[in-house]
Amino acid sequence: MSYSVVKRTVDITISFLALLLLMPFFIVIGIIIKIDSKGPVVFRQRRVGKGKEYFDIIKFRTMKTDTPKEMATHLLENPEQYITKWGRFLRNSSIDEMPQVWNILVGQMSFVGPRPALWNQFDLIEERDKYGANDILPGLTGWAQVNGRDEISIEMKAKLDGEYTRNRGVKMDLLCIAKTVAKILKRDGIVEGKRSSNNKDDFRG
Repeated sequence: MSYSVVKRTVDITISFLALLLLMPFFIVIGIIIKIDSKGPVVFRQRRVGKGKEYFDIIKFRTMKTDTPKEMATHLLENPEQYITKWGRFLRNSSIDEMPQVWNILVGQMSFVGPRPALWNQFDLIEERDKYGANDILPGLTGWAQVNGRDEISIEMKAKLDGEYTRNRGVKMDLLCIAKTVAKILKRDGIVEGKRSSNNKDDFRG
């Protein structure tokens, strides 16, 4: 059985089970978000998928509804004023990303792959073209995320995405997942506001 078939089978199986098992947890998170601030529980965000086709990524909302629209978090003068009380925890723990198991189940993403670029991150999209990183499914986590995340340049991020694209396989995927868990536990590589580089992959939410 080929790697691509194994990868897709694993993606479908784990994402389906995750949705079933985590649904009570998702409901609790949703209630907390609604109590914390007015607005929807989740938000959709246009991203670039395989073959540079657009899709809507799903996240738990972590920012207030009056946050400037169509503006990346790193461009905000003071992002702290927009992030909700529970939003900080959801972002630092990466719980806000968990609804993306639905994107994985329907085939728009994989558990491991280049993080999907924002529709207007033209510099990152162009750089990824050099390495063929736009030709595979984006991931919930990726090689660039475990090797710097928000602290590395656009060029380095694209280069790391290309490295994953060339060397992707079961071993590489397992290594990415293991490093992701370690990063989340240590809360490494997370930067908010204008002090970060322009590769922050997050709009309001």
